[in-house]
Amino acid sequence: MKLYLVQHGKARSEAEDPNRDLTVEGEKEVKVVAERAREMKLNPAWIYHSGKRRAEHTAEIIGKALDIPIGARSGLGPLDEVSLWAEKINQGQENLMLVGHLPHLEKLASYLIAGDEALRPLLFRNGSINCLEQKENRKWAVRWVLTPEMIPDTSL
Repeated sequence: MKLYLVQHGKARSEAEDPNRDLTVEGEKEVKVVAERAREMKLNPAWIYHSGKRRAEHTAEIIGKALDIPIGARSGLGPLDEVSLWAEKINQGQENLMLVGHLPHLEKLASYLIAGDEALRPLLFRNGSINCLEQKENRKWAVRWVLTPEMIPDTSL
């Protein structure tokens, strides 16, 4: 099973936009990463997001590129506890993509990989995809990371 963790694209400040939608640069970077994800034939069964506009917009872009349904789910906010999603993920069988925020995604990845949400061994970047894979022993490991800078000729 694979788990794709995505930190939302770069967002406007709260002063600029109280809903904190993506910036022009953030939207462009997410589109570039989403197109590469399509080329890689990523196949999550669902893309879940926190419901905050910046995460929803990021999920919409990736969902459209991959032709995957998206939906808002509770427990994916920046300060939410990771145990709820860790349990859901560990009980699941299908590939899944979560679009959310820091520090939640860092803590969730750390908990899945190391059993300790405080270690935070995986660095996140706005608009990037971090792929974790569940091994035979039900433990998790980092399979790969895709950032906008890794994609040539993106004019970023």
